[in-house]
Order: sequence, then C-alpha cells, then structure tokens
Amino acid sequence: MSSVLKTSLDETVVADGGWSTLLQARGLLAGSPTEIANLTHAHLVTALAREYAEAGARILTTNTFSANRFVFEQRRLDHDLDEINRRGAALAREVAAEFSGVEVAGSIGPSGKILAVHEAEESELRAAFSRQARALADGGADLLVLETFSELAEALLAVEAVKDAVGLPVVVSMSFDSGPQRTRTMMGALADECASALEETGADAAGCNCGGGIATFLPAAVALRANMKLPLWVKPSAGTPELEGDRVVYTQTPDEFGHFVPELLDAGVNIIGGCCGAGPAHIKRVAALVESRKRKQK
Repeated sequence: MSSVLKTSLDETVVADGGWSTLLQARGLLAGSPTEIANLTHAHLVTALAREYAEAGARILTTNTFSANRFVFEQRRLDHDLDEINRRGAALAREVAAEFSGVEVAGSIGPSGKILAVHEAEESELRAAFSRQARALADGGADLLVLETFSELAEALLAVEAVKDAVGLPVVVSMSFDSGPQRTRTMMGALADECASALEETGADAAGCNCGGGIATFLPAAVALRANMKLPLWVKPSAGTPELEGDRVVYTQTPDEFGHFVPELLDAGVNIIGGCCGAGPAHIKRVAALVESRKRKQK
C-alpha cells in the first residue's frame, strides 16, 4: 500500500480534480483526446497539476485516462501510447517532487468494450491494461487508479491484469449513475456487490467517481463503505454538464460542491477529490473543509 493510502486509514486525504474538462477549458481542442497534450502541451499539464497540489491535493492523477489501445483505435489515432503514458506519469512526478507528501496515481480508464457481449477478447483487454500499467510505472507512478468503470467484470479483469504487470497499489473507482439512488453502474452493477468483489480480487482501495455529480454520491458511498474494509476513494463531478452554445460546461461553484463534502466524510470516505468540472478552486474548498474537520477532532 502506498503512503497516502496508509495515511487515509487514519486521516482524510485530498486528491485532485478533473483533467480532460479542465484542459479543454484551458484551450485544448474539445473532442480530441487530452492525453496527447502530454506530448504537445506539457506546460498546460504541469501547470494544472501544480495548481492542484497548491490547492491541497496529496494525490495527483495522470493525464492518461483514455490512453489505451482500444480508445485510440476507435478514434483512428496513431500515437505512441507507451510514450503518452510514460510522459503523463513523468509530468505528474515532476510536480509531485516539488511538494512534500504528494503521490502520483497513474490513471487508467475503461476500454470502451463490453465484455458481456464479447466486444473484445479477455486476453486483448488484459494486454492493453498491462501495457498501460507498465508505461505508467516506468514514468514514476506511485499507485494506479482504474477510473470510471461501469462493467464490474472489466474492472475485475483490469485489477488482475495490472497487478500481474506491476507491483503498484491499485485503486478501483466505479461510476454509479443509474437506479433510484444512483447506486448502480450503467451496466447494472450494484455498489455493494462491487465493493465486495473488488476487495476480494485484491484492490488496495475502491470507490466511485464521475457519475451524476456530488449531490447524488452519498447512497453509493454508504453502500461501498458498508461492504468493504478498504480505503474509500470518492471523486465526484461538479454537478451535471450543461451546454453553453457548442461548449459543455460545469457550473457548480466550489462552495456548492463543498456543501456536500461533510456528509461524504461522515459516511467514511478516506480519499476525496473531484472529477469532471471540478478544478483547483473546488479542491481548495475540499481541502479547507477537511482541514477544518481535522482541527475540530483534535
């Protein structure tokens, strides 16, 4: 287990916020994979990472979420995926080294293929996840986070693949955005069954991210906490996206986002940050609330 995961068992750890939505808001072309910016706009990537660390984040995720073979093939992109992932981890490592106690979480997203209908062979998926994990480890990641998974079978396969490939701790974060209380993934997996299965398969921490925004996260967080002993990782989006002309925007303010943080901490969340639309100002507000809570508990 990494240092920050160990720390999270005793005190709440703050993670960073969104990447693709924030980088697009800062000038990257919408619709193009922001992971390519690791090679073409490294200054934007390191600037955002530094702002997150300055805001109080102790975990910096890498700008590598979609940098896997299946996503890039679907988008007809021909780039060096190993270099994109290595560089993404190296950029985050560069910034983390400037701050005490900050670690790098190598971000791995789902393949976009559905195992249940055999859209890809298990061996191909394992190879893709393993390849990405090795490149992130080579770039300096301290841990790996499998983010925004909706199919439990794919998440379990990914855990096994990356653990076989590298010796890094693995966080698995599902996206719960279905059902009356938003406790089911799009593919129908319940939060409680995800928690139990992920703990059993060897995940070092588990939780949820993205979904329907922070206002909907409490039921899933409660279900996850009740069904596992692992550190609970939660990174909600800043509300739901809205259209402004041809741009997708998230309008939830840091204070509005922060309004829901105390109830998540009460539910037993160990690591808290943000996802789509949640920027450095949102993370600064989260960090202030976490610090205030620590002072009151002393």
